[in-house]
Amino acid sequence: MNMEDVVVRRMCKAELGLALDWAAAEGWNPGLNDAESFYAVDPEGFFIAERAGEALGCVCAVAYDETFGYVGLFIVRPPYRGAGVGLRLLNVALRHVQGRNVGLDAAIEIQDIYQRYGFKFAYRNIRHQCVGGGQAPAGLTELASVPFDEVTRYDATVFPAARAKFLSLWIAQPGGASLAFMRRRELAGYGVLRPCRTGYKIGPLFADDPQIADALFQGLCARAEGAPVFLDTPEANPEAIELTKRRGLTPLFDTARMFTSGMPPGLIEHCYGVTTFELG
Repeated sequence: MNMEDVVVRRMCKAELGLALDWAAAEGWNPGLNDAESFYAVDPEGFFIAERAGEALGCVCAVAYDETFGYVGLFIVRPPYRGAGVGLRLLNVALRHVQGRNVGLDAAIEIQDIYQRYGFKFAYRNIRHQCVGGGQAPAGLTELASVPFDEVTRYDATVFPAARAKFLSLWIAQPGGASLAFMRRRELAGYGVLRPCRTGYKIGPLFADDPQIADALFQGLCARAEGAPVFLDTPEANPEAIELTKRRGLTPLFDTARMFTSGMPPGLIEHCYGVTTFELG
């Protein structure tokens, strides 16, 4: 392929659906309503590679703020792999988030590619699966009843950056559920269940302790009776792995969470389920 004929440009919002279709074809099982939430983070951070009007691949590199960014949705369509399209996309993406600590989830076997760009391994994220159902425990409340400022405050203690625009859409997705655990009138944990191409995913699942995480997990699973439920757990929080063992989840695959400037701020020990591999 003549790379001089390849153009990388920003995606418009409507084109993000195409990228998510490619993600589904890769087996990533994106959410049914991900596009709206993703695009709200950073509309300038989604890129597509084209040649003569034909789409070849895509990537996102969202800038959450001046200190933290995230790379995801990095896909080159199978016929065009190995020709340099991916490197062109990645270079454009990293320019957009330069000067920040940038994270991504890489396939374990290709970490070396990202190491060349300064990414360093931090920990594994492991996707687990179970079947939804069961009874929700007492003590949970709908997240919608919690003041949104309290939700964003709590989220920012675990996630490396404030993300109010994203959360306002993420926690209110059609067909999903968002639950909270309150302790002494303060939020002590919350979780989101969202419908995906196959079943549901839980993420984020943030909690002050394993008991709260377990209660939220049970409550969200109860909203997905009989359907596959997926949870992406950070190995850096051993209690998250214990939760999956206790609840009999099956591990499916793992990724390498990598950062350019090391582990960012945030209470990883309060993360029992990452939000999404695509945006962190």
